[in-house]
Amino acid sequence: MLQAGLNRRSFLSWVPALAGAGLISTRAHAAAAQAAPGGGLPDVFPRLDPQVVRAFVGVCHSNLDEARRLVERQPSLARASWDWGFGDWETGLGAAAHVGRREIAQLVLAHGARPTIFSAAMLGQLDVVRAFVAANPGIQGTLGPHAITLLAHARAGGPDAAAVVAYLEGAGGADVRPATQPLAPADRDAIVGRYTFGPGPREYFNVNVRNDRPEIERPESTRGFLFHTGDLVFFPSGVPSVKIAFAREGARVTRLTIADPDVFVTATREP
Repeated sequence: MLQAGLNRRSFLSWVPALAGAGLISTRAHAAAAQAAPGGGLPDVFPRLDPQVVRAFVGVCHSNLDEARRLVERQPSLARASWDWGFGDWETGLGAAAHVGRREIAQLVLAHGARPTIFSAAMLGQLDVVRAFVAANPGIQGTLGPHAITLLAHARAGGPDAAAVVAYLEGAGGADVRPATQPLAPADRDAIVGRYTFGPGPREYFNVNVRNDRPEIERPESTRGFLFHTGDLVFFPSGVPSVKIAFAREGARVTRLTIADPDVFVTATREP
């Protein structure tokens, strides 16, 4: 039995025996031997590496081969979530579900992903979706990652999910999106800039335009699209409860304010 005081060197002496007894794989044996020289554990251990989680969730939108490589190497990724910003959480299964990647969804489910009403809708599992709605009337109005509706997930499933689409259309309330308002191109361009809220090297937000949509980004963190609700007030992708407001002085936008339940910050636009 391994003891709490076991160090890296003494652990290596145990590895061949553990491998021979079937307690660790030969692949793990090789990895342990290669990892032994050098420093200690990663700072985030025993939590999953956030950048690996982010990469996994990202590839689950489109890249079956890379999703398979990552989840076979680390099956716990199948249950991991990534916050794209402000609480817009997404799993690999959630990613595959809203873009209709059935084979990726089936892959991560086989590795322990937790099924949801959104994955069931995309996969055409009508009985499962019916049971969710029967047990929790109105749940069809719950929004998925990026505030994508349940009906949109079903439509992403194509012909195999046609029965789910028909059911949700009949049930009603499954395709209600957060209310937004048009944003004039001149107003969209007026909010672009760097907004600083402190002296630190990362204490600022960038507001850019991507694919004709405004987006907000914090360096070395994450970014998300902004959805306009009127008067230069926005909410970030997937989180209608958060408000991001831009203020003008004369003709120029000079600051932004972010109001989250636990955070209220005002940042000044750089010249």
